[in-house]
Amino acid sequence: MTTTAPAAPDHTTGPVLPRGRGELSRTVLQALTRPAGTPLPQRVTAAHADPYGDDLQLALYLCYELHYQGFAGVDPAWEWEPALLRLRAQMEERFLSALRTDAGPPRTAEDALAELLVEPVEPDGPSQFLKESGELWQFREYAAQRSLYHLKEADPHAWVIPRLTGRAKAAMVAVEYDEFGAGRPERIHARLFADLMADLDLDTAYGHYVDTAVAEMLTIVNLMSLFGLHRALRGALVGHFAAVETTSSPGSRRLAQGLQRVGAGPAAVHFYAEHVEADAVHEQIVRREVVGGLLASEPTLDEDIAFGVDATEWVENRLGTHLLTAWRDGRTSLRTPL
Repeated sequence: MTTTAPAAPDHTTGPVLPRGRGELSRTVLQALTRPAGTPLPQRVTAAHADPYGDDLQLALYLCYELHYQGFAGVDPAWEWEPALLRLRAQMEERFLSALRTDAGPPRTAEDALAELLVEPVEPDGPSQFLKESGELWQFREYAAQRSLYHLKEADPHAWVIPRLTGRAKAAMVAVEYDEFGAGRPERIHARLFADLMADLDLDTAYGHYVDTAVAEMLTIVNLMSLFGLHRALRGALVGHFAAVETTSSPGSRRLAQGLQRVGAGPAAVHFYAEHVEADAVHEQIVRREVVGGLLASEPTLDEDIAFGVDATEWVENRLGTHLLTAWRDGRTSLRTPL
């Protein structure tokens, strides 16, 4: 009988590591360049870090990405390394505590979602700005920032599936099936966004624009991972999903119109045009079956679902304010211009 030695871990795949933005992120980066198990400096703590700042948000992003596609040259065993998980838990506590304060007082899921269903007479956000007066360079910046989200769009939501039952699980799977292309790889929404990026002459590689993305964008991406990785936050993840699907359709319509106005290619327009109809359907399923089903089986999660909705709106509004402030001043919204 012959035995085969286990294959050596593949450290070659994944995006390259970004540059650090402070002590926390540099500590995590330094650790990830070494074999898993290398001790972290004892003095490093997240106790006083800005919960929304570049340093903590990048450090969290680095930890979370180990659960997705990892990084080139990084030992995959870091994913579950206890020392790194302890530091991540400190950062998550800072982040989650700030979110619970800033997202507003507790309320019901019904109230939180009802507010999202009322479209302002005169919307004032990035999609409206881009529709009416955005220039091609601003659309390119928007796509580069959002690529951190859209190139993994449905992945963190999939973590909630084994934590749901009955109606909520069946409906969640139905929507995710759509997000993942309904069995057709060329229709996966992340792939459609990569096609949009190619149309706008952007690099389509996963994680390529991490270094140029601002902390406000990292916060949005990290929110999904925070909610998705913790079973205790399953209600918040469902609330996040509901908020995204409820607000996506009208915003996508505006972005598609803006892209047509500036003469973007068909793939760029198609990504948002596709979401106008698809997300209008998804919104109904998510509100009635995913949220409704979860509340029927676990009514105690009502305020958690509302928290997920409100936290999503909070972080999205922060990014929107940053983008509009920069663009109205005629300057880049990125850390470094494209």
